[in-house]
Formats: sequence, C-alpha cells, structure tokens
Amino acid sequence: MSKRRVVITGLGCVTPIGNSVETFFDAAINGKNGVEAITSFDVSQFSTRFGGEAKNFDITQFVDHREGKRMDRFCQLAVASAVQAVKDCGIDFASADLDRCGCIYGSGIGGIQEIETQHIRLLNKGPRMVSPFTVPKLMGNAACGTISMMYGLRAANFCVVTACASASHSIGEAFYNILNDRSDFVVTGGSEAAVSPVGLSSFCALKSLSTRNDAPQTASRPFDAGRDGFVIAEGAATLVLEEYEHAKKRGAKIYAELLGYGATADAHHITAPDPEGSGAVRAIELAIKQSGIPKEKFDYINAHGTSTELNDIAETSAIKKVFGDHAYKLSISSTKSLMGHSLGASGAIELVATCKMMEKSIIHPTINLDNVDPKCDPKLDFVPKVAKERKINYAASNSFGFGGHNACLVIGKI
Repeated sequence: MSKRRVVITGLGCVTPIGNSVETFFDAAINGKNGVEAITSFDVSQFSTRFGGEAKNFDITQFVDHREGKRMDRFCQLAVASAVQAVKDCGIDFASADLDRCGCIYGSGIGGIQEIETQHIRLLNKGPRMVSPFTVPKLMGNAACGTISMMYGLRAANFCVVTACASASHSIGEAFYNILNDRSDFVVTGGSEAAVSPVGLSSFCALKSLSTRNDAPQTASRPFDAGRDGFVIAEGAATLVLEEYEHAKKRGAKIYAELLGYGATADAHHITAPDPEGSGAVRAIELAIKQSGIPKEKFDYINAHGTSTELNDIAETSAIKKVFGDHAYKLSISSTKSLMGHSLGASGAIELVATCKMMEKSIIHPTINLDNVDPKCDPKLDFVPKVAKERKINYAASNSFGFGGHNACLVIGKI
C-alpha cells in the first residue's frame, strides 16, 4: 500500500487581530497590534492590566443564541473557527463517510470562565443555584465534543491538554490518525479563553507577564533585549486535515502538505524550559526526519517566541543547534508579537499564519523588535517590524508548553 499523505484543506480563526482568516492575515502582514487594555472585567487591582482580547466577537454569527449560551467562551471561539474552516474546505458531509471523519482539538485550560461564574454563584446563592450546564461548559473536551456533534463526525474524537503545546499536539495527533488509516478527514486545532480574573491573576502571581501598563502595545516583544514577560491572549484556530487522495477526489483547495510532527518532553521543570533547549531540539529533529526534507531546504520557522527571557533564549539555541549554519539563512518570526500568547490555541493560530504565508509568499514581521538580545543572536533573521517577501517551500512551527511539552510541525508547499 502506498504511503498516505496528509494535506491542509480548510482554515478558520478568531484572534485579537481578526475574527476571520482574511482579517487576521491582513493584520499580521501589516504588523497590526492586537494588545490593548482589558475591557471584559475590572483590572484596576491587577499588576498587569492588558492582554489580547478577541474584539467584536459574536457567537450568534455561527450558531443560534440558545446554543451559544450553553458554551463557555473557549468553546464558542473553537466552534466559530471550526465553522469557518469547514466552510473553507468545501466538504459535503451529506456524501461523506462520517465514520472516517474525526475531531481532535486542544485547550490548555478549558472553561475557566464558567468555573469562575459558577463559583461566585455558589458562594453568593448556594449550591442549588449552580447551573446544570456547569460541567458540560467547563470540561476541556467541550470544544471537540461540540464540533463532532455539529457535523456528525464519528471517527477519533478527543482533547489534548499540554498547556501551550495543546493545539500543535492536537494537529500532530490528527496527522497521525490519518497517516495510520484511522480517518480520512479530521477537524483539528486549539482554543483558549483565559483572559479572565483567575487566569490573569494566576499568571500575574507567577511573575510571567509583562507589566508595561503604560505602553501595552509594546509589551509583546519576542527576542528583544527589553522584553519583560509574555502577554496573555485568547483565541482559537481550526484546520481541516485530509488524506491527499480524498481531498484530490473532491477537488479541494490545498493550502499545504503536513509532512512531519515531533513531540518530546524536557523532563526539567514544571514552568521553565530546559535552558539548553534539548527537548525542543529533539522535537524539531523528529519532525524534520519524518518529513524527509533536507534541513538546507527550509525557508521559515514560526517561532514559539513568547517574549519571556528563558523561552526565547532556549528556542534560539535549539534552532541554531538543529540547523547549524543554515539557521542564518532562515527567516524566523513570532505571531505572538502581534497579539500576545493565546496559550493552548497558539500553535493552531500560528500554523494558520504559516499556511497563509506559504500561500502568499510573504512573512509577517516580529513587531516591537528594537534590539535583539545578544543571547538570541542578532545575526539571525527575526523579520523585525516589517513584513518580508519570500517564497516558502518548507516551514516549521514550534510550540512549547509548561510541563516541558514540546511540539514541532513541518509543512511543505504542494
């Protein structure tokens, strides 16, 4: 039997810089900044008072009001991006084999806003007033379950929870699912909505967030010497993965081929990355090895690039160790510079961006990069401030999460 191939045929997203792929990508290429003062709750007592919120989002554009109310915001964002991706891919589920269609979706935190809401209700009104929808709304697998039911997808359906690597691991597991002939079509990605009182205060307590309250739009500055922490954000992105012949048979548009996936653990620290980036190195190496593409043919890396001191240095070290001298011929940029860090959704949002950059032969910039940290190597091309035209034949996207979780995805032009 010939080797099965996996392609990307649908894209959808909701982000702080756009609630569709088109608006998101246009904003990214133009270096638009989505970080602003948080408006969804009172932040006056917080040490960090800004973040990346999805603006003017309305779930009733995608599902009816009653159905939308039964979802936590993280699930709403996931469903909205999934509806976009499924529409984009053009599949007719009426003629599809739904036993061969699945949904594998990630979230690092899940329904934290529902937990907060119901906890307040419990304290103020007592246990009898806690909503019967609490568990279905807060559970991390609510998004993949809801998407599966919306379309009748009966193949593999599960949620991956690996902090900030959740979406990339979900996409990688969907990739394996198709490669191993368990499915022909998988809806996959990640969603997060942790811009909430508990979410924000928890990361403030960790001292991991930027505190540039007077200039929030300059706060997310990956690889810059003046960075002081990451910016919390929300968002979701969905990709449709499909077996190549299945997609070809129905005449689907193909954005890229998914060629490789690497997953490793640092086994080092619950929040800090291995300072040498050894786990990241092995994840990238595994993805490249599976792809079969020589390292010198890679054009672009979408970096995890969080704007934290430890991550940016470790990731830079990993890229240089993997690619050697070719690292200086790569273009590298961080989507998080534009909108902050959407935690468990970030890997999917970044792969959507990478697919569009490959399609359009242009690389979005790493904004706010004034002075590259010497430890991040100023000789590397981080595409500072302004987009760069470049043909991308092969690219990798990195994701690293608390707990020492590492993931890398490799895509190629087809």
